[in-house]
Amino acid sequence: MSDIEQPQIYLITPPEFELSTFPTALAKVLDAVDVACVRVALATRDEDRLSRAADAVREVCYPRDTALVISEHVLLAERLGLDGVHLTDGSRSVRKVRKDLGDDAIVGTFCGASRHDGMTAGEMGADYVCFGPVAETPLGDGTTAEHELFEWWSQMIEVPVVAEGALHEDTIRKLAPVTDFFGIGEEIWRQDDPLAQMQRFMDAMK
Repeated sequence: MSDIEQPQIYLITPPEFELSTFPTALAKVLDAVDVACVRVALATRDEDRLSRAADAVREVCYPRDTALVISEHVLLAERLGLDGVHLTDGSRSVRKVRKDLGDDAIVGTFCGASRHDGMTAGEMGADYVCFGPVAETPLGDGTTAEHELFEWWSQMIEVPVVAEGALHEDTIRKLAPVTDFFGIGEEIWRQDDPLAQMQRFMDAMK
């Protein structure tokens, strides 16, 4: 991406949220910040819960022309009329999901810190590739997606890249010139004022 371009925001829901309050909090952020896409990323495997959550988020996103995808659940994405799906298995499912959902659907995937997985996913039709976490975290196996990976990708690969996981203002400031999107989720939702935290992140991108 060009040095003068500012990364876009790819907003990720919390793994659990209250249907009575979260849509209002989401709307507040979307009304104040230009968000390219929202991902429903609930931890539950309950179909009814996922469907109701996706419906509630869609009611906020679509009037604001914000794309909406759901993590992993390809059949639900199709049945609920969402814009696409976010995969979490690197390049393994991209080809099949692209075939199932068609060329117009958004199909993205999380590739950890694997350049090879990211390149393969792009070749198989992924619309974007996520790398992360971008800083150390007590979760997972300790692997992080380093600045050099994003720098190389931005110079060599046309498929848009998303930086997500363990974001903070310093990391955002450093990665802003070499990523197309920031995948921002619990970094703001765990704060008392999610919008204020988002605005601090936006300031760090400038």
